[in-house]
Amino acid sequence: MNAIAQLLAQKAQKTHFPLELPTLDDVIEAQEAMLIHIPIEMRDYLLNSSDSIYGALEPVTLADQNSHTYLPDVASNAWERGMPREMLPFCEKGKSIYCVSEDGEVFLWREELGDECEPVCDDVWQWVRDIWLEAESDQIDE
Repeated sequence: MNAIAQLLAQKAQKTHFPLELPTLDDVIEAQEAMLIHIPIEMRDYLLNSSDSIYGALEPVTLADQNSHTYLPDVASNAWERGMPREMLPFCEKGKSIYCVSEDGEVFLWREELGDECEPVCDDVWQWVRDIWLEAESDQIDE
């Protein structure tokens, strides 16, 4: 497990009904349903850390098909709203979506800008550290 995943695990909220991690079969099934490959870092996050709950941001999950964060459903809705089809949503934030390109880079897509995406981080783990953990930590400290 990488250092960022360990930090996330340490900071994650403990709940009475914890999320489950998906299996590799869940990942393959999601890829087939969406007709798109999940980049390596995003797949690593999903398989090893998508059971983490921290702050207000809720990244996508794969273990529970009934969850509002279930990746294939979030992707379908995002693409329907106009997010580029070659991007995978990673985390919704209001009308904006952090999304991941085929090469693993994280972008921010804003519905009002159409199919334009602005680069945010080099990969999902950098997003976890710099956006999720740091931004949430800043809001908690205020």
